[in-house]
Parts: sequence; structure tokens; C-alpha cells
Amino acid sequence: MIYPIVKYGNPVLEKPAETVTVFDEELQKLINDMFESMWAAQGVGLAAPQIGIGRRIAVIDVTFKEDPKAKLVLINPEIIHSEGRHTQSEGCLSIPDFRENVTRPNQVTVRAQDVHGRVFEKTGDELVARALLHETDHLNGKLYMSHLSALKRDLMKRRIRKLMKAGEW
Repeated sequence: MIYPIVKYGNPVLEKPAETVTVFDEELQKLINDMFESMWAAQGVGLAAPQIGIGRRIAVIDVTFKEDPKAKLVLINPEIIHSEGRHTQSEGCLSIPDFRENVTRPNQVTVRAQDVHGRVFEKTGDELVARALLHETDHLNGKLYMSHLSALKRDLMKRRIRKLMKAGEW
């Protein structure tokens, strides 16, 4: 099932997601649906709040289906190490048609659980690091715009409010 992507303005995006405690077939189906939903929206990462589900689940595939081994499932992830700095244009499926330069660590390590509840660690560089940070932010109720200057963030919010008023959001 392909879920619609929740857009900025929906309160689920700005609330910390709930910890996952049950690892069953229903969770596996949700994760499969999340990958399908992410690919359908042309994304490289998707957090459960982005489909209206306030649970600590994220999926990432920076290869966009080219390398099945590159698919990442993160349940209850926590960033445990970061280093370096890298600035790059970043976007979000929940804030369509907006992109801004965001500075984030260039390398991060995350500790998470897999679909069976087993704990693992994953270290990623550059785009993978950015995806790990971006999706973990979603699970903590943060959007990438929180990493922008107050001026850029206010301008973005103002443009979105205009789109909402016009019925285009």
C-alpha cells in the first residue's frame, strides 16, 4: 500500500514519535509499505510520521532501488556519534518543492533496531549520513528547516502559508 505523504503543517511532523516495542508481521508490512511509499514519492528516506504514523520507524535507500543491499530499516534509532561538517542542498518529501543548503555532520553512527528487534550500529558518510540525520530528526519531531537561519526559516514558512491560503498545499 502506498501511503500519501503528510505535508508541513500537520502536527504529527512536529511531535516526537513513540518507541516501537512490538516486532511482528504488521511491522514488517508497514516497513514494506514505507519503502513503496518513499519510492513512489521519489525519495531516498521516509520516517513514519511523514505518513501520519507517530512511531520511531524510518527507511532509507539512497540508491533508489539500484542496490537492494543498500536498503536501511531504522527502528528506534539514536545518533551516537557524528563528526565533520558538510553543507549541501536538502529537501524533504513533507515540504515539497523547497530546497535549502543545510550544514550537517559529514559522518554519523546510528544505533537502531532492525525489523526483528535486534540492535545494530550503522556508520554513514555524506548522503547516507545526511539521510540518517534527516530521518532521525523526523522521529524527534524536527524538520530540516530547524537547521536554517531564523530568516530563511521564516521566509519558507511564509511562502508555505501563502500556498495554504491559495489551496495549493
